[in-house]
Amino acid sequence: MEAPQILSRRERQIMDVLYRRESATAAEVMENLPDAPGYSAVRALLRILEQKGHIRHEERAGKYVFMPTMRRDQAKRSALRHLVQTFFDGSAEDAVAALLDTKSSKLTEQELDRLQTLIDKARKGGKR
Repeated sequence: MEAPQILSRRERQIMDVLYRRESATAAEVMENLPDAPGYSAVRALLRILEQKGHIRHEERAGKYVFMPTMRRDQAKRSALRHLVQTFFDGSAEDAVAALLDTKSSKLTEQELDRLQTLIDKARKGGKR
């Protein structure tokens, strides 16, 4: 299931909790949030995330337990595809150029070497 909607800061924090824990009740999510809002707000955010398709729930021992609908790596790829399509007209080259062109992205030699390895692999027709 693809869920490319952009998440709010608080929704991302909740997703981080669920990815770290793999599953959690609303109370457990609340305990793990920085500057946590009230229980009702957490429940409302969980309901929104479920409506967006990012999470699902199961009832266990009378409690709702929430979990992501896709693995974190799948969610990353889906979000990245959505970002590239939305802001760079589908051009991976333009997206990478934008990342490399920002003053805030001071890549280390190790990071640049890894990127070069990935580029070399892509040139040879390897897995991207």
